[in-house]
Amino acid sequence: MPRTLVECVPNFSEGRNAAKVSEIVAAICSVPGVFVLDHEMDQDHNRSVVTFAGPSEAVGDAAIRGTGRAIELIDMNRHTGVHPRIGAADVVPFVPVEGVSMTDCVHIAHRVARQLWRRYHLPSYLYGEAALRPDRVRMASVRRGGYEGLRDELRVNPDRAPDFGEPRLHPTAGAAAVGARKFLIAYNVNLASSDIEIARRIATLVRASSGGLPCVQAMGVMLESRNQAQVSMNLTDFDQTPMHVVYEAVRREAALYGVAIAEMEIVGLIPRRALDGAPQWFLDLARIPPALILENRLSEVVRALK
Repeated sequence: MPRTLVECVPNFSEGRNAAKVSEIVAAICSVPGVFVLDHEMDQDHNRSVVTFAGPSEAVGDAAIRGTGRAIELIDMNRHTGVHPRIGAADVVPFVPVEGVSMTDCVHIAHRVARQLWRRYHLPSYLYGEAALRPDRVRMASVRRGGYEGLRDELRVNPDRAPDFGEPRLHPTAGAAAVGARKFLIAYNVNLASSDIEIARRIATLVRASSGGLPCVQAMGVMLESRNQAQVSMNLTDFDQTPMHVVYEAVRREAALYGVAIAEMEIVGLIPRRALDGAPQWFLDLARIPPALILENRLSEVVRALK
């Protein structure tokens, strides 16, 4: 049978308790054939991002186990953080890497969403390429109102009912958004300022939904631990809008307020192709270590599967 390789990048609503995140990672690793490539925590977002890969069936099973452990460990009624979220396992995306198509990843997403309800009574919303409704393709639409808003709206608005499960949240774990998508870059630019309004104005100007850069999702958030404003972004298609173009747009807008860029952050791994064609000034500025290049980590998985 030909080898299949799928990447999964779940975001869990825990970024302050390393022991809990370690237990979630251990649950993912408990599935034979699955390899955790990277995991990161952010205390201001109160969120962790885990990147793992393996054969199609195994990656789906690992996502279910990791989510199951998150359900046991995370109470959304006590969760606070600057990042929007709807549940303990806020988003669970599947990305085709080798020997699989996007359609295959859609099937994995549907199976995982179905099993999350059957095993844990966790309702799921399907998004991205796995969406069953056009108004749920965008993650922002699914996450509208966050955990508290979704919880309240489900009581009165049948249109917000999940794709799998009953129209009510899990009492402590909320809901999950499960989907299939292309490679995405989680990219943050931190301002040398504590003025959150500047970050919000810049985010509005650069994001695609406001008429800004194509395939850029953006919001302005405050990093309380650093007393620093951040333009937090997802680049959903870096071929259309590369990182250096986004950086320059943020830098230019910040300069109009007399604000400099403090630093940039990449959350998780980055495909090598995302750096192709980038000007040298940006490569020198980003200084991305080889360990953060997705293909470098995936090559270790491929060798292990041979």
